[in-house]
Amino acid sequence: MSEANRTPTADGSNGNIEKQGVEGGMAPILQLVAAAQRRFRSELVKLLEDGGLTRERYVRYLSMQYHMTKGVQRPFLTIAAHPDLSRRRELRKFICNFANEEEFHYAVAARDLEQLGEKILPIPFDVELWWAYFDKIVVDRPFVRLGATAVLENLGPGSREEVAALFGRANYLTPKNTVFLRIHQHDETIPHGDQIIAALSSTRFDAQHYADLREGAQKGTILYLRMAAWAFYGDAVYEL
Repeated sequence: MSEANRTPTADGSNGNIEKQGVEGGMAPILQLVAAAQRRFRSELVKLLEDGGLTRERYVRYLSMQYHMTKGVQRPFLTIAAHPDLSRRRELRKFICNFANEEEFHYAVAARDLEQLGEKILPIPFDVELWWAYFDKIVVDRPFVRLGATAVLENLGPGSREEVAALFGRANYLTPKNTVFLRIHQHDETIPHGDQIIAALSSTRFDAQHYADLREGAQKGTILYLRMAAWAFYGDAVYEL
């Protein structure tokens, strides 16, 4: 990818796309994504200090991601079908392609668990909340879901060093049981984080669309951090 076309990691700082995002009303969304990256990175640092990525934690993480990604093409195809994308054809095309690329990621998580000799755990409560909220809102306010996507697809790129450190301390991990996590680091081979920011930054929206993107980025961060907390610490996070 040439420097001229590279999109920012959300902290980031490619001048062309950053300028485009500011002029297009994306600056607050980029700031929210960067804040989410910092929050998630700090949680991984805490995890490193608290025993690292144990096998039990990794099984919860993969199970959470299995339930998060199974059926994930449906909300994206719903977004693409919304009338507000009827004259935003490039964004519609991107979202349809994105739905196709993401559709079978749940099966990757399932195979990683199989390689570990583990079964998929029941769906966590916070994943149920995610689906209940976004399944309802995506029909009429699709840009809320897109704002959440902008966050989720950029968390991996924002914490590569911490993930590498966690990998290095977990001797049960192998290339065969870490496919899902490696895919979602979103490096230059699968740069979904860059791509979603570029697609949004290159599209002109109305004021309400930008407000919905901001709302989605905020709520997506809250819900994902809750799901990550369950993956890292188990049902203890639900104790009253």
